[in-house]
Amino acid sequence: MNEATAGIGPSADIRLTVPPPAVVLYPSKGRQEPHGPQEPPRLGRVLARAAAVTAALTVAGSLLGLGRDQTIAHLFGAGSDSDAFLVAWTVPEMASTLLIEDAMALVLVPAFSHALARRAAGVSPDPVRGLVSATLPRLFVLLSCAAGALILGAQVVVELLAPGLASPELAVSCTRLTAVTVLTFGISGYLSAALRAHRSYLPPAAIYLAYNVGIIVTMVVLHSLWGVRAAAAGVAAGSMLMVLVQLPAFMRHMRVKRRRRKSRPHGGGAPVRTARPALLGLGVLAPVVLFAVCRQSQVLIERFLASSLPAGAISHLNYAQKVAQMPMVLSLMICTVTFPVVAQAVADGDEDRARRRVEQDLVLAAVVVLVGTALVVGYAPQLIEVLFQRGAFGAQDVATTASVMRVYALGLLGHCLVGALVRPFFSASRPIWYPAAVMAAGLLITTVVGAFAVQHWGVYGIAAANAVGITMTAVLLLSGLGSRVVSIRVRGVTAALGRLTVAATAAGAMGWLLAPLVPGPLLSLGLGCLLVPGVFAVSVLALRGPNVAELLDLTKQRFRHAR
Repeated sequence: MNEATAGIGPSADIRLTVPPPAVVLYPSKGRQEPHGPQEPPRLGRVLARAAAVTAALTVAGSLLGLGRDQTIAHLFGAGSDSDAFLVAWTVPEMASTLLIEDAMALVLVPAFSHALARRAAGVSPDPVRGLVSATLPRLFVLLSCAAGALILGAQVVVELLAPGLASPELAVSCTRLTAVTVLTFGISGYLSAALRAHRSYLPPAAIYLAYNVGIIVTMVVLHSLWGVRAAAAGVAAGSMLMVLVQLPAFMRHMRVKRRRRKSRPHGGGAPVRTARPALLGLGVLAPVVLFAVCRQSQVLIERFLASSLPAGAISHLNYAQKVAQMPMVLSLMICTVTFPVVAQAVADGDEDRARRRVEQDLVLAAVVVLVGTALVVGYAPQLIEVLFQRGAFGAQDVATTASVMRVYALGLLGHCLVGALVRPFFSASRPIWYPAAVMAAGLLITTVVGAFAVQHWGVYGIAAANAVGITMTAVLLLSGLGSRVVSIRVRGVTAALGRLTVAATAAGAMGWLLAPLVPGPLLSLGLGCLLVPGVFAVSVLALRGPNVAELLDLTKQRFRHAR
């Protein structure tokens, strides 16, 4: 491997080539379990910078996403026009999951990790450039054909997604405008996976900044001429910016590696694995794609069920879900940064390092998402009022969206765990169908529960079905990981998650009780941002929960190294 370097600047990126510190935290132990040598100070600086920059850009992208949703709510409200756009937006959302967040990353990060390992072993010709030349042109042609087919079949797609929609013609028009995202998201996901495998995190972390800027600017400029179609055009423009923001770094990596790489005949030095694994064969691709399709199909089921409800139901579900999922997005930032480390550990056959990394990631991600969940549950009305109550989005929309968001929040830990657990499953070079089967079972639960609940509770029943289905999926993935890929200590992790959940419940309940007592939504929400984490921390200490002392110590070490 090349020596790890780090830089932050206009043309710099962030790289990691060594694993993060091994810390395994258990509820029954008040100490850190030692596992070999501690990380060097340089690694602490690199990891801290990578995590800090990724966190900053993730937060900035999420805030711009809120600004985008606020703009949509302000300009178009929660009615038939916004419902039509959101149905058209279903295709880009699914393409994003398949081509950026899940399938593309889960397949290509391990593939590039193996190629980089072969490059470091001196295999010639360059395995990384060979992987790119063998896959990128074919992917471009395939995705271009898929985008063209979507443009031609937009009417059929809308009829399948939302048969009861009030404005189907508008949805068809918007779908044709957003169809280009099938191509642009695919290329963007490919570049993100390649850069993350090279431990370059800055350009991939910036893609949602570029995406949301494109949407907001296009809407503001064109909404008076095109109406809600301007939002669809913005989605297309933003998706193109996602490619452009990563392309220079990708090209730089290809040029640098070709110039600096020192080829040597294979066979010298220590024995290495040189056989190229079939990481992009159909047997490996199929379970990853099926998992991603089943996961994103939850949104399809929700919008299908909501299309028969009064106008605005799809919009209420969308706004509630977007805000509620912000804690989950932030929590999965940890797993995004460390996924290449897990993939490399699995590729090297280092099961102990992979286990320690996965266990730590699960608990750290759970802490983040549960604090966010408590804040969402306790301060839902204040959140929605501050973010959306303006223009065409009125007080009744705020009340409905906030209530739906509280129901959605019950499944946030499940969403977080599914995103974290599936990464080690797909780090192996052999096909693993278990995650896809489990996700399909969760989708079936969501569908059955949703079909029953929507008749009695409307949008609340749909949100509850989402929470039930994803939670069951997370339980099955957690129980199945240890016996299939990485031998994590399921009982210890489950006990830790249980104590953290109780602490989050106490914090959320305290916020729910005290939030109405503070005048003004902004002041109430500001105080809640202090109250909820404080109550959570105190509750964890009272429960003698996991990770408090160890997390504080780990944080101090990383900040000390970063100085």
